[in-house]
Amino acid sequence: MSGPDKIASRHRDRLAAVYIRQSTLAQVRTNTESTNRQYGLVEEAVRLGWDASKVLVLDGDLGLSGRSASLRPDFKELVGRVCVGEVGAIFGLEVSRLARSSADFQRLLEFCSLTDTLIVDADGVYDLQNFNDRLLLGLKGTMSEAELHILAGRLQESRRAAAGRGELRFPLPVGYVYDEDGRVAMDPNEEIRCAVADVFAAFKTTGSAYGVVGAFADRPFPRRLYGGAWAGEVRWGRLTHGRALGLLSNPAYAGAYVFGRFRSQRWVDAEGVIRTRTIELPREEWAVVLQDHHPVYIDWETFLANQRRLAANYTRGGARPPREGTALLQGLVLCGCCGRSMSTLYPSGRAAYDCAHSRADHARLPGCRSVVAAVVDAAVSERLLEVVAPDQIALALAAADQFTERRARASRAVELQVERARYEAARAERAFHMCEPENRLVARSLEQRWEAKLAVLAEAEAALAAAQAEVAPLPARAELEALARDLPRLWAAPTTSDKDRKRLLRTLVADVTLTSEPAGDGVRVGIHWRSGATEELSMTRPGSGYRRTPAAAVELVRRLAERSDEEIAAELRAAELLTGGRRPFDVAAVRWVRYVHGISAPTHSPLAPGEFSALEVANRLRVSANAVYYWINHGQLAARRTEGGRWCVPFPPEVEQACRRMVASSVRIKPSTQIALAGGAV
Repeated sequence: MSGPDKIASRHRDRLAAVYIRQSTLAQVRTNTESTNRQYGLVEEAVRLGWDASKVLVLDGDLGLSGRSASLRPDFKELVGRVCVGEVGAIFGLEVSRLARSSADFQRLLEFCSLTDTLIVDADGVYDLQNFNDRLLLGLKGTMSEAELHILAGRLQESRRAAAGRGELRFPLPVGYVYDEDGRVAMDPNEEIRCAVADVFAAFKTTGSAYGVVGAFADRPFPRRLYGGAWAGEVRWGRLTHGRALGLLSNPAYAGAYVFGRFRSQRWVDAEGVIRTRTIELPREEWAVVLQDHHPVYIDWETFLANQRRLAANYTRGGARPPREGTALLQGLVLCGCCGRSMSTLYPSGRAAYDCAHSRADHARLPGCRSVVAAVVDAAVSERLLEVVAPDQIALALAAADQFTERRARASRAVELQVERARYEAARAERAFHMCEPENRLVARSLEQRWEAKLAVLAEAEAALAAAQAEVAPLPARAELEALARDLPRLWAAPTTSDKDRKRLLRTLVADVTLTSEPAGDGVRVGIHWRSGATEELSMTRPGSGYRRTPAAAVELVRRLAERSDEEIAAELRAAELLTGGRRPFDVAAVRWVRYVHGISAPTHSPLAPGEFSALEVANRLRVSANAVYYWINHGQLAARRTEGGRWCVPFPPEVEQACRRMVASSVRIKPSTQIALAGGAV
């Protein structure tokens, strides 16, 4: 090295920092000579006059790229020590080791100039307070960054050229493998192929990635490992929503060879740190797209249709897919007054369309009002059934064929699991018999493995038997044809879900506009059909008695008042009476009718002689009822629970005395101000 005369005693009194870095872990593993040369700079610092105790080695950035300083902790430490004046000289094999970014490199040079810190590399010693030295180092840093750009460009162009021919190899998604000639082929494992094909079949049926995950809730899905000792092996596990989205969005399953689908992007976070993220580019910006490159699971048109369907499910992008819930027009309703989308609310369990945006902006207009969803849905549904042609035979037969195909796929999947378990059990058996009987150390392990495989086989066979037993026969084809001719009955059938009704509505209805009279009860319903046609319906807002229980139902409850709530609910359902919310009666609804209309329950008490209710016990002890429930739930007070959910507490004198002692010894239980029940005062 030259220029040792630039090193003064003031530099030697401070630290000599030896910064060591390699760009990748592969370089650390293979380019050992370069790493050894960098460690040899410690001896060079001692030769130039530094005491060995003042030589600081910074090698924590080995295997890290020099593109950014944000992920290099030792570089940050070096800059910090330079700023506080602890470093007299920085040693490096070449200045490009310090940083590949001009911003980071120039910032370090500025700090070295302010703190009189030297930089030493294989070409000499540089004093940053000297203009010529600073100019030379700046040029070397710029050339280093340009060199990195040129090398990266050459490598990228070579990759692009190979990808343009479809010859650039990269990890394949599960379901594909490279054959002996290096071409992409379907996985020879039939179970893996069946699982991948069923993902697309389930998406066709359910219409969402979450639906696909639900279809695989009780079924494992394959995953191929990449990197490490287990590279290339297949593991079976749970199908997650992220993996389902990845499979449905991967064009490889449509036979397309794609290059340039993703791109790295640098950005600055809120703390000013430069970070890197991977973004997916739009399909029109993909660099290379070669269709019909390899065998397909789905055709290209199906892939494009799946992408449109996924985009329609993306609510963050403004989409309004059909969801669960009773509001059939959810996401399709617009306010005729302000023109904004109306939200779907469920106040007190009743669906309603509400202009929430105008309320949030504190600019709610007089015509922005809520409308009961059931009334609007009924009007639009009635009009829909009038518009749709009655001939639905083809639709019903297609649904039947789809159900048959789905049932066959499910049975086939279980059969393949049994076949795989049987193969693994036979393989474990062969390994056990090939072992020498005298070698018990090995034979015992092989025997345990064989037993484990047999147990897995037994579980798979039991699952297959259960799946076959649960298969229900399809209805007769003539019956399906009869049902298909009656679309209104299918629409109103209890087996038709609200989600299915929403899907049918969305195929024909683009949106619905509700215009309410500011002072009256009139509502105009404007229907915008997918064909572009429009029409308007007029309706009246329901009165206050819309949710009132029908008088016939109240009268029946009065007449059967001495019966149990379960029996009354069954009688109401048999009479086809509905609640005010247009739902079948259950025990909770019967109890509500009793409460509202003052209909007393049967007079017989569930308490046996010597028993008290929890509230009566609380009043006798003058404590809160919560304390009594706490004792019961934690086993400190014996009690039994009736079918109706009431607690009955046996309360002889000795139990009462024990409870009083717990109250007296507790520092948390306070005397209750609750009025004692009749007969329960102490």
